[in-house]
Amino acid sequence: MPATKDRTGRNRAVPRPSRPSRPFTLWREVLTAYAAPALTAGTAGLVTGQRDLAVAACTSIAGTSAVVAYLVGTWLRRGGRPRGWTLTTPRGVLTGALVSTTVGAAALLGWFAAQWLPAHTPVPASLWLERLRVDLPVSAALATTIVTLRWRGTTAS
Repeated sequence: MPATKDRTGRNRAVPRPSRPSRPFTLWREVLTAYAAPALTAGTAGLVTGQRDLAVAACTSIAGTSAVVAYLVGTWLRRGGRPRGWTLTTPRGVLTGALVSTTVGAAALLGWFAAQWLPAHTPVPASLWLERLRVDLPVSAALATTIVTLRWRGTTAS
C-alpha cells in the first residue's frame, strides 16, 4: 500500500525542541550559594528583629554555603572529567550520600567550634559559637543538595 499523507496535520505529533540547560559554572553556583541564604536569612533576621540571625546570615550561614558549594562542585567536576560512578548512580542516592558526608563534616566542625575552642583556647564561649552547631550542618545540606542536583541536571549521563 502506498503511504498516504495527512493533509490536515492534526494527527501528527510535532517534537518540540528541547531547551538546553545552562552549563554548570562553578563560580555562578558559589555566588548563588552565598547570595541566596544571605538574602533570605538576613531579611528574616531584620524582619523579626533577630540581630544575631542577620549577622550570621552573611557570615556563618552564607559562608558555609559558598564553601560547601565550591568544594562539592569542584569534587563533582574533578578537573572537567566527572567520575563514572557519579553519572551512573541514581540522582537521589548520589545526593543523599554527598549530603550525609557534608552534613557530618559540618556537624563535627560546628561541635569543634562550639565545644573544643572555648575549652582549649582563649576564645570565650558565646552565643555565635553555639549557633554554629545548627548553622553549619543546615547550610551544608542545602548547598550540597542544590549543587549536586544542578550538576546532575547539566551533565549528560
